[in-house]
Amino acid sequence: MYKVFVNDKPLFLTNEVAKETDFQLFLLESVDIEQVIIKMFQNKIQKAYLYYPDEKAILKKVKEKIPVCKAGGGLVYNKAGDVLFIFRNGKWDLPKGGIEKGEEIEDTATREVEEETGVNNLKITHKLQKTYHVFKRNGKYKLKVTHWFEMRTDFVGTPKPQANEGIEKVAWLNPEQIKEALKNSYENIKLLFEEEKLLK
Repeated sequence: MYKVFVNDKPLFLTNEVAKETDFQLFLLESVDIEQVIIKMFQNKIQKAYLYYPDEKAILKKVKEKIPVCKAGGGLVYNKAGDVLFIFRNGKWDLPKGGIEKGEEIEDTATREVEEETGVNNLKITHKLQKTYHVFKRNGKYKLKVTHWFEMRTDFVGTPKPQANEGIEKVAWLNPEQIKEALKNSYENIKLLFEEEKLLK
């Protein structure tokens, strides 16, 4: 099962039919996916399931119905074990951004972290999960698939927020501060911390 966030509301891609309780179930084959997305953005649907029998093909089917853009991001630790966060649009987030033509996704992730935070000497330690969310640009809905990587750095100095990307501040947060920041973050960032069991 995949979890796609639409306006921070979950849209589950599933090959199992569960009895409806607090959500709506749609058949991926026949649904007008844009209508579902619009209703989620308008708060008319809080939670939805898209059903398709073949779990391996489910994401491919969604990608046929909605354009996809690929992004890379970093969950960056410094020597003290703090995590690098950015603050933008009134919420705490992790640095990430879109892939450029001919670029490897790992390079995208490290480049974006550097550009958005000014933190360098980044070393990828391992690949984390992907997260999925829908956003609207130029009147069109797109599915953003973000590839996350755990990174380490021995960077010392003051991180610099990339102002032209709307980033207001960059901060190293310890586990207690992370718990606080996640209360004002995005669902897919919370999911990343939950799935990776990073907060005890």
